[in-house]
Amino acid sequence: MITKKFNYLPEDARLIRNEVFVKEQGFKDEFDEIDDIATHIVIYDKESPISTCRFYFHIKKESYVIGRIAVIKEYRGNNIGAGMLTFVEESIKIKGGKSVMLSAQVRVATFYEKQGYQMQGEEYLDEDCPHIWMEKKLQEKEI
Repeated sequence: MITKKFNYLPEDARLIRNEVFVKEQGFKDEFDEIDDIATHIVIYDKESPISTCRFYFHIKKESYVIGRIAVIKEYRGNNIGAGMLTFVEESIKIKGGKSVMLSAQVRVATFYEKQGYQMQGEEYLDEDCPHIWMEKKLQEKEI
């Protein structure tokens, strides 16, 4: 597996998000202005893009936010999502981030809890899909 970081929305990330969020899950407002300011991550299996996400610093929340985490259906259940989170969390630590937040679909919140995230606040709807904010404090590596 190869992981690449982009300062723009690459076509490979767009294709994965379109497949997972638009075609599979029916979201309509998948692409937004955050794509212009976020760092985008794509994981490849050889030459094939199989997973993506984005992260950015949210001034009002005073935290980094991870979003649009997607894994192509054929690769789910292989710890690709967990590996993606670890990679992004390490990238955020390098930037000096102490915590990270994400808006999880409620149906997959237990996945994020297993990765150390805790629910924050109340559930809300995003395009009629229940979501909840989750947060994780990032630990500094011991030397």
